[in-house]
Amino acid sequence: MRGFAISLLSFSFASLAAADTVVLKNGDTLHGTIGQVTADNLKLKADAFGEIGIKLDQIKSYKIDTPAVVQFKDAPPITGSVTGGEAKTIKVDDKPLTFDTVKVVNPPPEKWTGSLLANFALARGNTNKFTVGVDAKAALRRENFYQNDRTTLTGQYNFGQSGGGSGPEPETTDTDNFAVFAKHDHFWTQKFYNYGSIKLEHDRIANLNFRLGPNAGVGYQWIETPAWNFFTETGLGYVFEHFDDGTNNDYISARFAYHVEHPFNDKVSVFHNFEYLPSIYDFGDYNLNADAGLKMTLVQNFVAQLKVEYKRDSTPADDSLKNDLLFLVGLGWQF
Repeated sequence: MRGFAISLLSFSFASLAAADTVVLKNGDTLHGTIGQVTADNLKLKADAFGEIGIKLDQIKSYKIDTPAVVQFKDAPPITGSVTGGEAKTIKVDDKPLTFDTVKVVNPPPEKWTGSLLANFALARGNTNKFTVGVDAKAALRRENFYQNDRTTLTGQYNFGQSGGGSGPEPETTDTDNFAVFAKHDHFWTQKFYNYGSIKLEHDRIANLNFRLGPNAGVGYQWIETPAWNFFTETGLGYVFEHFDDGTNNDYISARFAYHVEHPFNDKVSVFHNFEYLPSIYDFGDYNLNADAGLKMTLVQNFVAQLKVEYKRDSTPADDSLKNDLLFLVGLGWQF
């Protein structure tokens, strides 16, 4: 029994010795696994408290027991032992480095992220209405010495009917539209990038057989942190609309757009997108797309989303309205 206790105690000390160490300025010492380290923040994960973020200005020193990947701002990455770290400097294989040249230690894996949501609404009684839809998004952000780009893919379909049943109105289809979008951004600096995108839309209720819109231009990434993501874009594009009556409308357009996203915490975030596509020959001929929403993580990767969309076509098909407003409530999976 005594031998077992000694073995268990030895194992505990060995586990502690193998753990990464963070010493705070207030004298506390934390043990766990150090993840991503930036110029401002260090992530520490342990069974006792999960994963936490610690401001570097609160840290006296830290040490990573296993080899870490060090990504530089303007040089290829290296792998080495972080034998000492402070608020402004780190030692990799006993060589001092500063965050003036280091971008991140232990960068997160570059992988596709996104969500797949189902929208559904059903009303019976005095009001008979049925609406169903799918909203999908995927994005890949690569940011290293060899590649600095972002790819975004989105798709959406909505279908709805109203009337019929016990009500006096006949059953009619009042929603039937889809949109698919692909975009690639290539960063030349930490802030400036050029982009190319293409969008295809269809709306049977608006008598729009299809709208095709390739675009190209430049963008500026104002903020890209875990707490904020904000960029603006401008460029040129081409809009081609083919309506159900056989007529067409096409023009070379300017493009002005922005995106903003802000997570309040690891459960709730808000987002907003805006895009304005006026003809360069007639600013009265334009398309405008905007949305805003709230996304909430319910359980693990299961999410709920509230979103409102607004679309305006200043020159729609005959007998069609210029404005479309859509409110969506969705449930789905986030990856």
